[in-house]
Amino acid sequence: MSQQERFYPIGIQTFSEIISSGRVYVDKTDLMWKAQRLSKFVFLSRPRRFGKSLLSTTFKSFFEGRRDLFEGLKVMELERDWTAYPVIHLDLSMAKNEKTESALQETLLFIMAPYAKEYNVTGILSPGKQLSLIIRNAFEKTGKQVVVLIDEYDAPLLDVLHESELLDAFRRVMQEFYQVLKASEAMIRFCFITGVTKFSQLSIFSTINNLNNISMLPQFAAICGITETELTTQLTPDVALLAEVYEEPADVTLARLKARYDGYHFSWSSEDIYNPYSLLKAFANKVVDNYWFESGTPTFLINQLQQFDTDITALDDVEASSSAFDSPTEAMTDALPLLYQSGYVTIKGYDRESDTYTLGIPNREVRVGLAYGLLPVYVGLKQDIVKLGFALKFWRALKSGDIEGALRGMQTYFEGLPYIAGFKRKLAEVSTAEGFYEWTFYLIFSMLNVYVRTQVKTIRGRADMVVHMPGVTYVFELKVNGTAQEAMEQINSKGYAIPYTADSRVVKVGMRFSTETLAIEDWVVEG
Repeated sequence: MSQQERFYPIGIQTFSEIISSGRVYVDKTDLMWKAQRLSKFVFLSRPRRFGKSLLSTTFKSFFEGRRDLFEGLKVMELERDWTAYPVIHLDLSMAKNEKTESALQETLLFIMAPYAKEYNVTGILSPGKQLSLIIRNAFEKTGKQVVVLIDEYDAPLLDVLHESELLDAFRRVMQEFYQVLKASEAMIRFCFITGVTKFSQLSIFSTINNLNNISMLPQFAAICGITETELTTQLTPDVALLAEVYEEPADVTLARLKARYDGYHFSWSSEDIYNPYSLLKAFANKVVDNYWFESGTPTFLINQLQQFDTDITALDDVEASSSAFDSPTEAMTDALPLLYQSGYVTIKGYDRESDTYTLGIPNREVRVGLAYGLLPVYVGLKQDIVKLGFALKFWRALKSGDIEGALRGMQTYFEGLPYIAGFKRKLAEVSTAEGFYEWTFYLIFSMLNVYVRTQVKTIRGRADMVVHMPGVTYVFELKVNGTAQEAMEQINSKGYAIPYTADSRVVKVGMRFSTETLAIEDWVVEG
């Protein structure tokens, strides 16, 4: 029997509109209520498109006393007061992409203009002074403390992370803007601030000494995103509707959704969390696809990955303390904090005894999108040269056991790459050549969601690449300016294939790469 059609808040981040229009809403109001009881100043970091703006507007409706919007939701069992407070809600995503200090100041003033008008703030002021007067006048006019909601506080800074002079100038502007919150503490009922990253040098973190960062607290791990429990309870009708389209049982559809959108954890004890934007868009479109990367991999991320010479092949099994990834962005010594805070890697495990986390790529959607975004960057080629057709043929040949056909296709593909000036000289270096092929294969397999690992540790060394396919494991070794037979002898003498023989058929591949012809010239296959 066909289920009743449901409507989803695609492109809608305002709580009042979602509720008023009868769209699907996953109830987070109990966690919202607990957060505002926890502390006067609360900070939350979550990846983009994870519901931070929706949470901010939920706070807005709650503190405006709009009880009618919350009928039937969890907060009704918790809240008894429903006092209406003056609310200042500032969305700083409007201030991204600014390129001068004065332009940033003008945009901040523009964002606050409606509140300046409402609370009679006039004159030529700096952003910080204008915010200070808005809070003061609202407090005096209403006789009630003020609620301040700042969404995407770090938006003005992300695109200038790699421009130190401009970053310093923008930081000074934002520092003057945020420092008034501490000075206005007595007039503030609640202050909620969201962002993707943490910037320690801003006064928001240095002068608001009672700011409570709930980003990694277990009790708030699910405040944004959709949990496994919510998917199998509140969203059961939506799974059923999608299963009808795919003509499959609901449990098969659940597995399909889990592989694509699940895998996020924001604390050591977090329940599995799904990307809410992608999950709801899949329900709305009736198609399970990659939605998080529709706008591409953010420029600021690519810039930082390149600046820190990040080994993208090592993102699946990173061991680190929380201070190594939940750390201030501008104090980074590698790209791990930005990768975690942006949602490209997430918590996959935790060892309480050593207080060490294991991080990895969350799910298929992120893996595929990251590969598409980074392959042209990491191999030095334009986007239109990176052909998925080759990758598909290579994958299908491996899947069918045609290793010779796969390797011939690979040889032809790499021989046809138009190596650009400078890059060709780099590729002639042994270390660069090895890294180039490891990166390229890693990203190609990632685009196809094939489990691939590079520089795989064994007792006696490191295998260049291990590819796991259904029923067969491929162990690759590349020799630069050596011979394919030498590569095979290394696989055998070092025992690279031994760990996989008990679980599947193993195929060993030794390859020779020449820095003179810049091509894979020969190979040996066993297994």
